[in-house]
Amino acid sequence: MKEKTINGFRHIPYQATPITTEKTLKNSKDFYYLMNQRRSIREFTNKDVPKTVIENIIQTASTAPSGAHKQPWTFCAVRNSDLKKEIRAAAEEEEKENYSSRMSERWKEDLEPFGTTWEKEFLTKAPWLIVVFKQVYELTDSGERLNNYYVNESVGIACGMLITAIHNAGLVTLTHTPSPMNFLTDLLNRPQNERAYLLLPVGYPEQNCYVPDLHRKTINEMAEFYE
Repeated sequence: MKEKTINGFRHIPYQATPITTEKTLKNSKDFYYLMNQRRSIREFTNKDVPKTVIENIIQTASTAPSGAHKQPWTFCAVRNSDLKKEIRAAAEEEEKENYSSRMSERWKEDLEPFGTTWEKEFLTKAPWLIVVFKQVYELTDSGERLNNYYVNESVGIACGMLITAIHNAGLVTLTHTPSPMNFLTDLLNRPQNERAYLLLPVGYPEQNCYVPDLHRKTINEMAEFYE
């Protein structure tokens, strides 16, 4: 197959890897088994994770589709212990306010099975924090604003792939969204076009780590097939 031009832009052949139906079935089942082991973990060891691993994980997330291929995301990876302490202090300040006045009683009741509190030790214990920012618009070097499209959808997909890549690497994480998250923009010195979207501590789980005995919905509870 030769490359071709569409609307003046170069298009190259898609290099598909030949695969049998049997292999497709096996791959889909094996990957489900792998991802079904994923849990949100709040208890981390301080064992280091090489920077290269974090780079590979972020690069995997960056393969996500995005509106008009604008790739409206920035991944800030934090290993600096002093900066992690600052992030934890600011996050806990917001979480104290959430638990004391912002969250409804129903919300707090729904969180009881997880045993969460305003204290977020994992923010300093995990070797890495990955803070995902969404670029609400593109900002050129000259200061010009350019539109980005489907920003929340695009960044949400990238975050899902980021979490998948973390689990695939044998690491664990937790989706953390201290609200509001403006302090992350200030602490990480992000430009005016970026907004904090998600904070993920990344590392290895404690040896004696417990998670709630939860059950995921069955295929019949969450899917409809129209054949």
